[in-house]
Amino acid sequence: MGLLNGKAVVITGSGRGIGAGCARGVAAQGASVVVNDVDAGPANDTVEAIRAAGGNAVACVADVTNWDQAGKLIQSCIDNFGKIDGLVNNAAVLDRFEISEFNPKTAKWMAEVNVIGPMYVAGRAVKPMLAQGSGSIINVVSGAHMGMPGLGIYGATKGAVASMVYTWSMELAGTGVRVNGLSPFGATTIGQRHSDEPIDEEANARRNAALPPPEANSPVVEYLLSDRAAHVNGQLVRIDRKEISLYTHPALLLPPALNDAWTADRVAEAFDNEFKDRLVACGVLGMESLPVDLKTGFHARAKQDA
Repeated sequence: MGLLNGKAVVITGSGRGIGAGCARGVAAQGASVVVNDVDAGPANDTVEAIRAAGGNAVACVADVTNWDQAGKLIQSCIDNFGKIDGLVNNAAVLDRFEISEFNPKTAKWMAEVNVIGPMYVAGRAVKPMLAQGSGSIINVVSGAHMGMPGLGIYGATKGAVASMVYTWSMELAGTGVRVNGLSPFGATTIGQRHSDEPIDEEANARRNAALPPPEANSPVVEYLLSDRAAHVNGQLVRIDRKEISLYTHPALLLPPALNDAWTADRVAEAFDNEFKDRLVACGVLGMESLPVDLKTGFHARAKQDA
């Protein structure tokens, strides 16, 4: 028995890369899968691979940034499989540039695909899920939302997607519909397919050889879609080679500095004193630069502040 026997799942952007790897993994666990892409060729390739392995899948070419096509995508799952049990909001685009080289056209394109897309597809999927009293939505986020030079706009879009996880999980609590996030890690062509820069094939091959294959991310998706994860809601799960981690949600550092009447000088004093050794490192690897107490799990600085 597969972990997902009898489930019907939509995975956006699953013609290639991590989406395709997860589609194959989910199908191998017994789910029927709607493979979505904006290009028919890659979508059909993934469907053929799933069917060749004995799984069940159909392709649906749809643009997730279009409200009507998002509806068509969810309806294709209901029409083909009678219901929708799972949605993986994986479709995304990426381009690299620093804020000093801001490109408004590219920034808007990333915002539409990476932010509006998950909103539209989840907005279409949640009503039939609520009607049946069950469902699992997984938003694919990125460590870039914690800060990575050159990926400020992409990271901002993924930060928005992470925020959707926090709020939607609260709004849907108790309904049987859960919302979680996957922060994946693997060799893909995202960014390369959309960049005007010539691809350095040799450098690209070296980079991908050092990364896990796209399908290495599938086990987290398979689990979060399954009934075994019925108690898991509002979590961001990072998978990185041998490690699986949970992200903390954005939170205030305690204790706060206190003052009966704040002035600019008193704020300065707080930064000179209470906050002097508590400034938070930026970036996805910022906290990893601090030593960890293996007994408590706290970073040394956090332990000192406690």
